[in-house]
Amino acid sequence: MTDLLDLSASGLRSLYEGRDASPVDVAEAALARIAACEPVVNAFCLVDPDVTLDQARAAEQRIRSGHATGLLDGVPVAVKDVFQTRGWPTLKGSTTVDPAGPWEADAPAVAALRRHGAVLVGKTTTPEIGWKGVTDSPLHGVTRNPWAPDRTAGGSSGGSAAAAALRCVPLALGTDGGGSIRIPCGFCGLVGIKPTFGRVPLWPPSPFGSLAHAGPITRTVADTALLLTVLSEPDPRDPTALAPGGEVLSGLHDGIAGLRIAYSPDLGYVEVDPEVRTLVDAAVAQLEERGAHVEQVDPGFDDPLEMFNVLWYAGAANALRSLPDAQRSVLDPGLAEIVDEGRGIDLLEYLEAAARRSDLGVLMGHFHATHDLLVTPTLPIPAFAAGREVPAGWPHRRWQTWTPFTYPFNLTQQPAATVPCGFTPNGLPVGLQIVGPRHADALVLRAAQAYEQAHPLTHRHPPEPTSGAMR
Repeated sequence: MTDLLDLSASGLRSLYEGRDASPVDVAEAALARIAACEPVVNAFCLVDPDVTLDQARAAEQRIRSGHATGLLDGVPVAVKDVFQTRGWPTLKGSTTVDPAGPWEADAPAVAALRRHGAVLVGKTTTPEIGWKGVTDSPLHGVTRNPWAPDRTAGGSSGGSAAAAALRCVPLALGTDGGGSIRIPCGFCGLVGIKPTFGRVPLWPPSPFGSLAHAGPITRTVADTALLLTVLSEPDPRDPTALAPGGEVLSGLHDGIAGLRIAYSPDLGYVEVDPEVRTLVDAAVAQLEERGAHVEQVDPGFDDPLEMFNVLWYAGAANALRSLPDAQRSVLDPGLAEIVDEGRGIDLLEYLEAAARRSDLGVLMGHFHATHDLLVTPTLPIPAFAAGREVPAGWPHRRWQTWTPFTYPFNLTQQPAATVPCGFTPNGLPVGLQIVGPRHADALVLRAAQAYEQAHPLTHRHPPEPTSGAMR
């Protein structure tokens, strides 16, 4: 029999419907897998087997009685520890949060999972308040890459990505304020999408405001589309959320023949590792073979790092402005540094960054009038050593400098997905990023599905994690 943990969410539902497996079987297997992997990878900061198994038994009863609920009944899901989850603490990787709570409300994404019968298996690790593109925190330590535990899993949704790559769960929740879904998916060989801003309701608001998106992390494009459908349901607590709509499942297999795709290997200013460039070039050739019209062209903007940093650092400073000095002293040192920088940003500087952000959005709107999609590498480098914000010998101090393909599209609020496109000679995953105009989430996933069909990598699994791989 196929290993239950190798199956997609839709594959599990088919087994449940045929009475060939039960949610309890799957939940027990997931919990055993977590217990085996955690000593090495550190993907979870909370696991509650009693609650998980209670949910699995309830799903089993619903399915057996013919009253299955929603799209995910009995399917295990991991929740990034920035989403409020009723009954479980949400500590955000920080020693400054009181674990006593109370924890009485679900974030919109978690509420949607419960409506659809998902089985929550635990909370996944994040850097403190999700501030950086790797996953380590003062509270929970370092999260490692399942493909090479001496390397980073990326971040800030690194725990969710590691959990999905290790097949602890088929589905996981992530957030993305500057690449925090796409970065760990790229490093861990997964599919993820940062949807159009507002497609997935968020509450409480992110510290990083309208840069931040919530979305799915999975092993297949079909599962990403399925989970995005669930997460996109309306919630009255987010006044910026989009109206219901944006169906992403019905046209998923329609292909990309005739689409106008712009390929920018470096956005005009990024230095890309040659191993990454080779794999992404080959992936773009596959898109052409599937019938797309591909043109190598840059979108035409300069690196927006400065404006991103103004908005990001100001958001961090605002989120932590009320912390007393005693608590500020125990923050992640890098977070404390950007909070200090954020406190020095004046109102006019902030407003100028916001205006330049708007101009960038207009530029990309015009670009997509002649190009249906833009494809780039997801990241310019493979995963580097765990426990570091930047690679050894890197000429810059902050994580944004090695994520130049991701944060521009948080500024523009466009949908951007990543799909695995191969492995370096050292066995490290590389991702292909697919960006669409605002509201074109379905088109982005359609292109990702076409690529996945041409070059499927879902059969590739990380090796069994061992402490000997941690150097």
